[in-house]
Amino acid sequence: MHFFKTSPLALVLLALLVPWQTLHAQSFPTKPIRLVVGQGAGGGMDTLARIISPRLSTALGQSVIVENKVGAGGIIATDFIAKAPADGYSLLLGPIGNMVFTPLLVPKLRYSPTQDFAPVSLVATFPLVLLVNAKLPIHSVPELVAYMKANPSKSNYGGSGPAFQFASELFRLKTETPGEFIQYKSMSETITALMAGDLLMSMVDTGPATRAIAAGQVRALAVTAPARLPALPNVPTMAEIGLPDLGFRYWTGIFAPAGTPADVVQRLETEINRIVKLPEVAAQMATTQVTAAGGSAQELSQLLSSDLARWGAVASKSQIKIPD
Repeated sequence: MHFFKTSPLALVLLALLVPWQTLHAQSFPTKPIRLVVGQGAGGGMDTLARIISPRLSTALGQSVIVENKVGAGGIIATDFIAKAPADGYSLLLGPIGNMVFTPLLVPKLRYSPTQDFAPVSLVATFPLVLLVNAKLPIHSVPELVAYMKANPSKSNYGGSGPAFQFASELFRLKTETPGEFIQYKSMSETITALMAGDLLMSMVDTGPATRAIAAGQVRALAVTAPARLPALPNVPTMAEIGLPDLGFRYWTGIFAPAGTPADVVQRLETEINRIVKLPEVAAQMATTQVTAAGGSAQELSQLLSSDLARWGAVASKSQIKIPD
């Protein structure tokens, strides 16, 4: 019988390498971790971060500190993590807006969503709801489409950022309706414009819209979710009314800088997935009208790539540009 001969030096190096790799995986983290959010305190992303951070801290045995880096629509926070050390101690709560829509709109952006980040895990998803002014004689999407085609000069739509512009443009493309997008500074300003009759329609987050819907100030015509929402049980899905291409959910996930060690990403992925599947976490997220998600780093990477392609096609067809 012949045996493969290994030099004594190689055996020593192998013996040293295996324990080092094991130790590396077991020792992380050895200091506090910062979870960076591009939104101010009290915002939707900040709320999600503060639901996750204390539980992640307990799981890892180190403080997980939420750090708000506000400015440039989230670009400052996203760029900060893109250039942070790739050691697992700096993480980004990255929404679809900063990881998909901003890169599609902003020329010469300082970061690449696919090259500068290591996806860790999906955290939450959320649909949009299509609203019109409650005083208008419009009670369904077909009626809205007919109104827009008959009144092109009155067919404006608006929102507080690129995410809502992309959704509105997708609606316009699929229904072949006219329209002009109007940029607003916030979600509340958008809904106020709808109530005042300054806007014909808007596609917005369900959370901020529910109070105005309940008060009868705006009318919900459809949601982009795959199923009806518990908070809006009488509002049909886009698929139900014959517009399946308008079925989608926006999302937010955890990202680390590109080059973060695979074992560190896997440790974070495992713990975040466990946390978002806790019943109390799902319940907390539901109060903000988002759905706890989870999933592997590979699944988040695939979702990012597919959404860049999907919404990139919308940008190309509708010639979306950054609003002045």
